[in-house]
Amino acid sequence: MNPTDPDISIVIPVYNEGENIALLHEKLASVLGSLKQDHEILFVDDGSVDDTLSQLKKITQKDSKVKVLALSRNFGQTAALCAGIDYCKGKIIIPMDGDLQNEPEDIVPLLAKLQEGYDVVSGWRKDRKDPFFSRRLPSVIANKIISVLGGVQLHDYGCTMKAYKKDILKNIRLYGEMHRFIPIYANWIGARVSEIPVHHHARKFGTSKYGMSRILKVILDLMVVKFLLSYSQKPIYVFGGLGVLMIVGAFLSGVWALYLKFFEGTSFILTPLPLLCVLLTVLGTLSILMGFLAEILTRTYYESQGKLTYQIKEVIP
Repeated sequence: MNPTDPDISIVIPVYNEGENIALLHEKLASVLGSLKQDHEILFVDDGSVDDTLSQLKKITQKDSKVKVLALSRNFGQTAALCAGIDYCKGKIIIPMDGDLQNEPEDIVPLLAKLQEGYDVVSGWRKDRKDPFFSRRLPSVIANKIISVLGGVQLHDYGCTMKAYKKDILKNIRLYGEMHRFIPIYANWIGARVSEIPVHHHARKFGTSKYGMSRILKVILDLMVVKFLLSYSQKPIYVFGGLGVLMIVGAFLSGVWALYLKFFEGTSFILTPLPLLCVLLTVLGTLSILMGFLAEILTRTYYESQGKLTYQIKEVIP
């Protein structure tokens, strides 16, 4: 890191939040100005079609701490957040939403928790101000499932407001809706993860960009995360395991069909077992072959880019 880099980077993806920008900046400037740490505020305009970008340009003329990254079109929250993380310079990165539902004052306790030795501190909207059936109930269910499958017990994966040490994020690439799973990736490489309650406000201006379709996206992304966490380096365990199970099923189906033929007098054409035996044999063989291909792709991925299958925390002395 460059010694002149700021201590803190606030990264805020925004899309059509023109009514919220000025007030959000005012609150942020007040909170960050009270801290004894150098900082920057990076807004990532995700292809807004309202006056968001013009509002941001006005703010940059008044506040040298504010930077704006304007994307060429709407790529989505995860891509915008990834762009902000790549571009910012701070030793500590704090993402937050641009709709005034997050409270800038919560930056202070997030930083204090990091000082206790944690690498990631996640916000928990304990008193969430969103509709119960359409937002809060699905969120509770999803968070429990993610905690079980991901191995990191958090109440609120969907809360954008989190604090990260930059070293934790340097090798994490984000796709789809996977920004919410960063604590799982961080835990995977040995980071210490904690959680604290943060304030949450009802939206006053603009409209929510979230819909029920997002639930399906999160479920599918969770499946990808679980696969990457458990089997990214040994995909043969998944494909080969399924293949072996199907071949065992094929063997049992064949044995049962033969039993029915010779001991019960049931012709092969009167039972689906022979067809099932052939089908499972073919699928099992294909699954094992897919596992071999996935193993080759995994080795190509790591070796062609010089990637390591481990991460060193420190070297002593």
